[in-house]
Amino acid sequence: MFLTYHFSIELFKLSLYNNFMKQPKKLSTVRKLKSNRSEAFFLVVRGVEVGIFAGLVSVLYRYLLSFAENGLLSVLALVKNDTPKTVLWFFVLALLGLFVAFVNKFEPYASGSGIPQINGEIKGRLSPVWWRVILAKLVGGTTSVFAGLSLGREGPSVQLGGMAAKGVAKVTKADKTTEQRMISCGAGAGMAAAFNAPLTGIMFVMEEIQHSFDRNILCMGIVSTVVADYVSKLFFGLDTVFNYTTVNFPLQYYWVLLIIGIILGISGVGYTKIMLKTQELYKRINKIPQYIKLPVVFVISGAVGLALPQVLCGGHSMVEYLMKEHPTMAVMFGLLVAKFFFGALCFASGAPGGTLYPLCVLGTYLGAFLGSFALKITGLPEGLWEEFAVLGMAGFFASAVKSPITGIVLAFELTGNMKNLLPIATVALISYTVSNLLGGEAIYEALLSRMDVSQNDIEYQRSSEKIIKSFVIPTGSDLDGKKIKEVDWGRHALIITVERGDESITPNGDVVLQSGDEIVFFVSQRRLARTEEHLENLFAEQYKPIN
Repeated sequence: MFLTYHFSIELFKLSLYNNFMKQPKKLSTVRKLKSNRSEAFFLVVRGVEVGIFAGLVSVLYRYLLSFAENGLLSVLALVKNDTPKTVLWFFVLALLGLFVAFVNKFEPYASGSGIPQINGEIKGRLSPVWWRVILAKLVGGTTSVFAGLSLGREGPSVQLGGMAAKGVAKVTKADKTTEQRMISCGAGAGMAAAFNAPLTGIMFVMEEIQHSFDRNILCMGIVSTVVADYVSKLFFGLDTVFNYTTVNFPLQYYWVLLIIGIILGISGVGYTKIMLKTQELYKRINKIPQYIKLPVVFVISGAVGLALPQVLCGGHSMVEYLMKEHPTMAVMFGLLVAKFFFGALCFASGAPGGTLYPLCVLGTYLGAFLGSFALKITGLPEGLWEEFAVLGMAGFFASAVKSPITGIVLAFELTGNMKNLLPIATVALISYTVSNLLGGEAIYEALLSRMDVSQNDIEYQRSSEKIIKSFVIPTGSDLDGKKIKEVDWGRHALIITVERGDESITPNGDVVLQSGDEIVFFVSQRRLARTEEHLENLFAEQYKPIN
């Protein structure tokens, strides 16, 4: 730990030297676009910085939540069958709920999961103060888990990693383009540290946060997620979440995967709709202030803890119970339903904490339940039962989050083997396709669109600095074959280069665009949110104009 700390301090000093002594505060266009070995080196250095600090913050959060969960179990054992102590515990829970309500008031952007807030930051819709978010998330998240709320660590770790990276960027006086890249990579590093899954971290950045390919973010992100994963493993070891003997899924039974994928796709869409509706209903009770509603939720959590403690907190103990005890279908279904409705209430309350791992737990239980039924009626080998649990997690994730590649990679890294990759990919892609056909919303994008953002507080609205953004033209895009001058890029976006393979093309109106081209823009920071939304729609396979 001392070596890690010492190494991080030296890297921090190196970054300060590079920023203050070697680089001017305002970089020229030529300097910003120049791609050479020196730039690649500094991307790696930035990635190491981000990985270390995002990893350390995520590790701290994991330790705090572990301490809170152990404390909760001790309290529940103490108050069980003791009425006076139970009443006292409920009173303490109400006070904790009141405390978390004030934490949310202190820093509103620390409430909830944290993933929508990171998405909003990257899109230019909000710009919270990094240290306030970290402080509020650590305190509020730990308090919420100690109260037993069904909230996970993974979503908050994404936000904590992003805010830690933003802090490094602010301290080292990085320009806005570098800062945004660091925030994206910090978010991926936080996820890598939370799941012990570096590939999942970088895929999450590219698929869920960026929604596009950026070679600079990819370079920095790979380094940051690997470093954060290393930091995490220094403290928590090398064990994977799912330890089981893999049995090859028989090819003649792949039709079962088709059915499982369809059910998971429908379930993921339903999950998103119900979660969003629950949040909407909770907010409609606006006559009751949050400092009263949140204590009520905390007291309800206390009652649930006495009746069904298995569904408390993130759900790691639920997964361990499932994989070790192999409960009956009735028990699995009961825990699944209880976890879903209790999780929906905790999510709607806005208490600091994540929905990502509880979502994975629901998928795991749903997959195990469907697998148990399939084993009874198809004659599949009994050893495939645990395989269905992993398939359920990947498929449910792909449908609800709308990030199928991340779901596939996550399932692979959590199991630690490649033998189940084909069935996992099959289920995830079918589930994702069904979700698209049903018009399902990506849950974190939907949450961002519903977030109350005060434009007067956005730092981006006051800045005249330019940010570099890049987009790749997909196959089948309306842009393929068009000249630059034939496209309405928006008033606040300026094309500065077209990357085609190893060639950098200086843009002019007569350049004909091709699928696979990476178009690099200068975007006005003041108009970032609207301009990026326009460009994302423009680079979609089929252009959908913004109303």
